[in-house]
Amino acid sequence: MRRAICPGSFDPITLGHLDIIRRASVLFDAVTVCVMVNSGKGGGMFSAEERLEFVCLAVEGLENVDCVRWDGLLADLVVQQGASALVKGVRGAGDFDWEYQMACINRGLGGAVETVLLPAAPEYVYFSSTMAREMIRYGQDLRKYLPAAVADRLRKGNEDHGE
Repeated sequence: MRRAICPGSFDPITLGHLDIIRRASVLFDAVTVCVMVNSGKGGGMFSAEERLEFVCLAVEGLENVDCVRWDGLLADLVVQQGASALVKGVRGAGDFDWEYQMACINRGLGGAVETVLLPAAPEYVYFSSTMAREMIRYGQDLRKYLPAAVADRLRKGNEDHGE
């Protein structure tokens, strides 16, 4: 079985992330979406548990996709899961440069693991989790940018808090 891991901070998961996950699910027999704590990105808007909840909501219905939280070294998860590839989305040259560097490091740490870089679909190139967080702060409608179940969960959470 060919297993891939789609790692990310997913703070929050966007339709661009979900597009990459869906495309990976066609290429591989099994895909694990890995919610990671990225020390380089600083504190996020959502806790790791909330991000995992959002990812699990977003991938519900994708038969060969599961989700986990991982606080350790990505290469260790690759070994633990028996994965043969990491799948990452890239929006442009800056993403590609960063992901290429990470691919070289992960290949060195994880042995035979390959990194597959999927270009973002044109409709998702200019939207990021950073932009989603800004829209959340200002109470904007997120249904065009986040998976419907996640946008609904966030809206319900805001209503519960009187926002």
